[in-house]
Amino acid sequence: MDQSCLYILRVEVGLSFSKFGCYGNRFRGLVHNNMEEDKSSAVLDSSVSKFQSYEDYLSSKLTPLDLHYLEDEEMARQLLELGSIGGGEVLKKKEFEKRKAAAEARRHSKAQQKTLANAGKELKDNFLKALAEREEPHRSGKMASIIFIRDRNARGQEISGYIDYSHRLQTEDFEPYFSGKKKFLPKSTDLSFLNWETEHVCSRDSPNYHVIDDNPSGMVFKNKIDRKIVDVTPKGPTGDSSSCTPIKTDLYMQVVIFDHINRRRN
Repeated sequence: MDQSCLYILRVEVGLSFSKFGCYGNRFRGLVHNNMEEDKSSAVLDSSVSKFQSYEDYLSSKLTPLDLHYLEDEEMARQLLELGSIGGGEVLKKKEFEKRKAAAEARRHSKAQQKTLANAGKELKDNFLKALAEREEPHRSGKMASIIFIRDRNARGQEISGYIDYSHRLQTEDFEPYFSGKKKFLPKSTDLSFLNWETEHVCSRDSPNYHVIDDNPSGMVFKNKIDRKIVDVTPKGPTGDSSSCTPIKTDLYMQVVIFDHINRRRN
């Protein structure tokens, strides 16, 4: 008997056992006690969360040998769910959905527990309000705004620059900015920086943007997630999924926010 016949025979035998409830779950129940199952529950919950659907979960457990001999992935998934093929533990659809929902609930709970830097602050300036409105979507990765600021530094020198807001949120404590203890100003480590008095000019890429400074119309930025161009020049349109909002503020000489909605490429 060739290997293909042996494989089909093993599947058929497994099916007959599963129909009569004499194989699979009963055997595993003798091996694993309740304490071990409870201990591994949290791990299983987190492991199923990476799958978009129950079908994806089943497909991840199929071996190349299963697909080679059965030649039908849908049938292979059905046999796997019945316990006719595969040697490891396979969750039923109802249990899979239950664990996935539990994992999502825990993730959402943890996200809510993270307090935003602007929480509890009484903000009066329009720019600080704009930063606060955008804090959560930037921390969650939904947005990637670029902020242009022109103002004076502590020495009274006029400076300006383009800032990757998401990057600064990740690398700095924003509580002093929202509480008014510190001014949010461009730095030489931002996307671009210019000191008008010393004529010190520099630009550099950030984790979210490539700087394109050889554009004939002026500097533009390329988003690293969706590859979209954010055009900050006065003449051209801002670009797909982007918008330009000048902010009236009493704290800074000039502020313009270029909002960009991250669109992941398919």
